[in-house]
Amino acid sequence: MLKGFIVDDEPLARDELAYLLGRTRQVHIVGEADSLETALQSIAEMAPDVVFLDIQLAEDNGMELAKQLSVLEQVPDIVFATAYDEYALQAFEVNALDYILKPFEEERVRKTVDKVMKLRSAREKRAAPSPPLGPDRTGKLAVSAEERILLIDIDNIVYVGSEDGKSELVTTGDRYKLNEPLVHLERRLAGTSVVRVHRSYLANLNAVTEIQPWFNSACILVMKDESKVPVSRSFTKELKQLLGLS
Repeated sequence: MLKGFIVDDEPLARDELAYLLGRTRQVHIVGEADSLETALQSIAEMAPDVVFLDIQLAEDNGMELAKQLSVLEQVPDIVFATAYDEYALQAFEVNALDYILKPFEEERVRKTVDKVMKLRSAREKRAAPSPPLGPDRTGKLAVSAEERILLIDIDNIVYVGSEDGKSELVTTGDRYKLNEPLVHLERRLAGTSVVRVHRSYLANLNAVTEIQPWFNSACILVMKDESKVPVSRSFTKELKQLLGLS
């Protein structure tokens, strides 16, 4: 739903336009004004999405108001709604989205509202920040090993272990000594199948072939390369939930 504001010095014209905009069910009129001064203050306060603006006001010029609106913190879209078609070129010079003529026709007003909606939607999509690339999007983990930057397929990771503050990443065919702490790798692998199972281990749940019980309610993961990864008691419940075992 668009927030609309109407600027026109003719009450009947404002009422007619408000009625037609209401019939589209896409515009909610948040305010009206009949002069440049009252319009500028109200628009700054109400922050409408779109302003329907007459060009010839009793003592003011709508073009001047359009220029002043362009410096607001939240700049509204402008649609000129006027009886004078000779100002069309000037209207688009101040970045108006559309130009509708009096007497207003319902179908023409509806097309204008649809145009504003589509343009605003496209603008919002362009402005939306793209999520950063990461393991969950690329399927790979970038690591620094032996003065090289390697891209490791997440699916190939078996587990990551830690000892003396250094990490060892084990894949189905290789082992990599990393200077990166385990906690950093855990954050970077969030949202993937590689999860924390022990204070010193991350394990790829897709690489688990068997779960063996251990003492004190802990357990051991047997991995697809036949290596074994311990699961501490504090992580056992969460692991079972992830695997659908509880």
